[in-house]
Amino acid sequence: MASIRKRGKLQWEARIRRKGMPVTCKTFETKFEAEKWAREIEAEMDRGVFVSRSEAESTTLSEALERYIVEYIPKLAHADKSERMARALQRRALAPKCLAAIRSKDIADFIRERESEEVSANTIRLDMALLSRLFNVAIGNWGMESLVNPVGRVAKPKLAPGRERRLEPGEEERLLAVATPELQTLIKLALETAMRREELVTLTWRQIDLGRRVVSLGAANAKNSEARSIPLSPRAIEILRALQAEQSTGLPAQGGRLFPFHPDAVTKAMARACKFAGIEGLHFHDLRHEATSRLFENTDLDIMEIRSITGHKSLQMLARYTHLRTDRLADRLAGMKRG
Repeated sequence: MASIRKRGKLQWEARIRRKGMPVTCKTFETKFEAEKWAREIEAEMDRGVFVSRSEAESTTLSEALERYIVEYIPKLAHADKSERMARALQRRALAPKCLAAIRSKDIADFIRERESEEVSANTIRLDMALLSRLFNVAIGNWGMESLVNPVGRVAKPKLAPGRERRLEPGEEERLLAVATPELQTLIKLALETAMRREELVTLTWRQIDLGRRVVSLGAANAKNSEARSIPLSPRAIEILRALQAEQSTGLPAQGGRLFPFHPDAVTKAMARACKFAGIEGLHFHDLRHEATSRLFENTDLDIMEIRSITGHKSLQMLARYTHLRTDRLADRLAGMKRG
C-alpha cells in the first residue's frame, strides 16, 4: 500500500514501497491527486509494466538541453547552429519545466508564442525538430522510458511555398559583369554543380579529382550530414582549372580552400552585386534552384541521377527546387529532346 502524508499546508507526498522495486514518491498539492497517482503506479506495478519516472520528473528541459548540447550536438554537421538554437530554448518559459510535465499543450503554446513573434514557419519547425530529437534521445539513450514525446502529437506550422526565383534572360551576364573575380567563379561553379553555399565555401582542393571529374563531399561538408560525390561537367572542369592556374601554389591558404569566403560574406557580396546589376529578388541560394532546373532541362539524366548530384534527401524536396520553364516544356511536347 502507498503511504500518503501531509507535508506543509499545500503539499501531500505519496510514497510507494514494493519488494524488488525502487522506492517511488511524488508530491502533490491535494490528497486526492496523491491518492490517484499512487493507484495508477501500483496498478502498473501489478501488471509488470511499471517504469520509474523519477529521472524524467526531476530533470528540467533546461538541464536536458545542457546534456544534449554536451553529448549529442558535437556529433552533428552544423554543431554551432544547433547549439545556438538549444541555448535559445533554454531561455524560454518552458525550460524550467520537468520533462515529464511537458505535454502537447505546452508545445502548442510554445508554437503560438513563436508565431506571435512573427518568426517564419521553418524556424518554428526547426525548433520543433530539435525538441523532438531531445525527447527521443532522453527516451532511448538516457533511460527515461516513461516519457512520451509531446512534439509528435502537435500540428506543425505549414511551410510557405518554396521560392521559385530563377535567372531571367540576361541576368546571369549582368551579374557576372559586376561581381568580383572570386564571386564570379563562385557563381559559375554554383550554376554548374548545384552545390550549396556552405558546401562551396568549405570546399578544398583535396576534395577535387579533376582526372576522375569528381568532387567528394564528406559528411561534415554536406547539409544533411550525408557524404556524396558530385560529377563535374566539362564547364565545371574548365572553371576549376582556370582557378587552379590563378592560384600559384595550387593549394591556397586556409587549409587548401578554394574560396576565402565566410558563408555570410557570400550572401552580402551577392546582395551588393545584384544591387549594382539592377537585379531584384535574387539570392545566392536561388542559384541552386537554377542549377537543379537546368539539370532537368539541359541533360538527359533521370530524376534519381539528379537527386544524387543535388543531395536532396527526398524527391519531395527535389521537386521544391525544380522550376521548369513552360516554354521548354512546350518544346518537349513538340518533340524536342532535352538539352
